[in-house]
Amino acid sequence: MKKVNRILIKSLFCWLIFFVQVESKIISIGNTEAKVKIKVFSSLTCPACANFHSKIFKQLKLDFIDKNLVKFEHHPFPLDLAALNAEIILRCHVDRTKRVELLDKMYQKQRVWAVGSDINKINNEIKKIGLEINLNNEKMNNCLENDKFQDEILNQRIEAQKKYKIESTPTIFINEKKYNGKIDYKAFKKTLERYL
Repeated sequence: MKKVNRILIKSLFCWLIFFVQVESKIISIGNTEAKVKIKVFSSLTCPACANFHSKIFKQLKLDFIDKNLVKFEHHPFPLDLAALNAEIILRCHVDRTKRVELLDKMYQKQRVWAVGSDINKINNEIKKIGLEINLNNEKMNNCLENDKFQDEILNQRIEAQKKYKIESTPTIFINEKKYNGKIDYKAFKKTLERYL
């Protein structure tokens, strides 16, 4: 009996570690038990994604996320190396709240950092944003050189493509149903309220 208990405890422990690792790969905010879960598949260099973030996410946070009605998940779907590196820097921060804050700043300053073809200049601009959220250059350089982060993000992109058939960014799902409405808060809110 003791052996069985040990095996069960060990299995549960392994499962919990796996769950925490999977959960930590996704940048999310809100009540994990919320009735409504929103998944947004986006590329940090995509202007339409920045538009969604500024026009919908901020108001969504005030009206639904902060009231524990909605859980919001940012899923990486990088369309280029600059977006991939920005996603790596996002994951460089261990604090979940700071990750969301950094995501917000990445979109706010997209026109500054996501320009040109020199990846070194782009990385330097991304790191300037990271410095604002208490990341230091050494840590960010280590993250950019860590293949694990890159592989995680690219694997998430591949899995999303297989499961959700992403054709463009942003692609939004509300409780696993694709949102095809306007990128307009009033229209989005109306759709969202049907799930509550």
